[in-house]
Amino acid sequence: MARTPRLVLLFSGKRKSGKDFVAEEIQSRLGPDVCTILRLSGPLKEQYAKEHGLDFQRLLDASNYKETYRQDMIRWGEERRRTDPGFFCRIVVEGAVQPIWVVSDTRRASDVEWFRDVYGDVVQVVRVVAAEETRRRRNWVFITGIDDAESECGLDQGIAFDWVITNDGEELSLNAQLEKLLLFAQSKL
Repeated sequence: MARTPRLVLLFSGKRKSGKDFVAEEIQSRLGPDVCTILRLSGPLKEQYAKEHGLDFQRLLDASNYKETYRQDMIRWGEERRRTDPGFFCRIVVEGAVQPIWVVSDTRRASDVEWFRDVYGDVVQVVRVVAAEETRRRRNWVFITGIDDAESECGLDQGIAFDWVITNDGEELSLNAQLEKLLLFAQSKL
């Protein structure tokens, strides 16, 4: 069982908003002994790869290989969540011992609910946003069945975000926003 964290930051945002980049910046500045990045997609992709005879490592990167299987992975993951909403959440926290956890790919209200139910007031929900123009520069293209699916839109409504980080490639602006979040995180240590 994972140690109880002092702070859980649940990151959400659209594809190519820079969720992983921002999560890695947070971890880099706090240090890996203090902060760990947890990816809900990791156990999903690992189990999907096992059941479908695919290359797990290639499903983790930003390649066309992952994109080839994305829609079916989403469908498969939704089926798992319907039977057990906390399935992937429980797996991802196993072994986490750092006081601060960053979940870099929170996509559904059921994910937020699970973390809030289990960890209560230490949970903060962070939305990473980027303009469509910025996302296009990062090679985002709208894909029906992906960009309009729950995995991309599940937290567009009904969730009050504790933090909103705008990540449009303006370094000074991003640093100022991150500093506020980092100060808050450090106050929890």
